[in-house]
Amino acid sequence: MKKILILHGPNLNLLGQRETDVYGHVTLDDINKDIKSVAQAEKVGVDFFQSNHEGELVSHIQEAPQNYGAIVINAAGYT
Repeated sequence: MKKILILHGPNLNLLGQRETDVYGHVTLDDINKDIKSVAQAEKVGVDFFQSNHEGELVSHIQEAPQNYGAIVINAAGYT
């Protein structure tokens, strides 16, 4: 079964820690747990990767077709 790759961009690792008055207290782990719960209910595999480095994200995108049927990108600071 192909899986979905979820890529999270820069600064998302700091969710729940920085500027909580703007971004709230939800962490990236909280978000990933919610996504994983929905994926399991739909019987879909899902993997997560977060990086503050554009090149690492690009490398994961380029390698994804070998293992994933889809990619979801939360570009964060790259938008």
